[in-house]
Amino acid sequence: MKYVDFKKFTDENGAQSVYLFEGEEVYFRERGEALLKSRFLQEPTLDFVAFDGSALKGDKLKTLVDAWNCFPFISQKRVVRINEFYPTEKEYEFYLETLFNDPPQDGMLIICNENKGKAGTAVLSKKPNVTYVDCGRSDEETIKKWIYVTCKRAGVYADGITCGKLASYCVFDMSRISKETEKLLAYCEATGKERLTDELVDELVYADSEYKMYELANAISRKNYGLYMRIVKDLTTQGYNETALLSALAGYFKGLYETSICRGSDKEVATALGIKEYAVKKNREQASKFSKESLLTLYNDVYGAISAVKCGECTPDGAFKTVTAKLFFQENEKRR
Repeated sequence: MKYVDFKKFTDENGAQSVYLFEGEEVYFRERGEALLKSRFLQEPTLDFVAFDGSALKGDKLKTLVDAWNCFPFISQKRVVRINEFYPTEKEYEFYLETLFNDPPQDGMLIICNENKGKAGTAVLSKKPNVTYVDCGRSDEETIKKWIYVTCKRAGVYADGITCGKLASYCVFDMSRISKETEKLLAYCEATGKERLTDELVDELVYADSEYKMYELANAISRKNYGLYMRIVKDLTTQGYNETALLSALAGYFKGLYETSICRGSDKEVATALGIKEYAVKKNREQASKFSKESLLTLYNDVYGAISAVKCGECTPDGAFKTVTAKLFFQENEKRR
């Protein structure tokens, strides 16, 4: 199930034996664990134990088995949480299979994994008595709805455009979105404001550097030199120097070009390139504003400038100015 359905599932079905929270969204994994602990764990000191999955290999898995088999002292459940747990299929069969098939009634195992693990690891989501919760990035509309509902519950109105701006500034990362929303609502409460506006988001929420790179590419595609320089100035306040800006631009255009020439679904391309599915979606949106040839040219120009700096042919400042001139003025010079 998707994380957005998890609370309702818990309300209707009560405690389950094994929960697998899997996906790159840390916020969902942490909130899922917190919900279960608030419902079924009355005494954390005595009835909760946590493990690092990377430390439990081979015979050390007996430690996890023993902890899960313990009776709770006071709480409704003995809760065992393990992070980044990717046992091999052989380890699962030897140490865990019996327990997964017939889990202790008074125990609860919570597994929090960022990804599915490498080839050869046990597919925990398909094991018996496992409640699987997809903690991958939510789509844009779901995140905007979450912001809207959260604000509404606090007595503050936020329209779809403002919710979208807040989500974009945070690059749709729920951990940061939740913190920024909390900050904005605290400000509204302190100042008596009943509406969250674009201006308030611009004033109080600093756009993520990744979002700034997205804006920078937009400025380049539109040949908007003034906007481009304002974004560069903003990035320099975040610690970017000319070398860092060139490297970020090279990586960004390389990613756009690779995405533009790949066929298949967002999921298939993400697997092929080793990046997140959400990144593929956004890269495709951005790449559509350029031709494939121009993306390759942009990457080559920036990479060439970086190489010139490394070879001592020019300074980082000179290389960045050269790249900027090519991005915005080269075509005009050719016409002359």
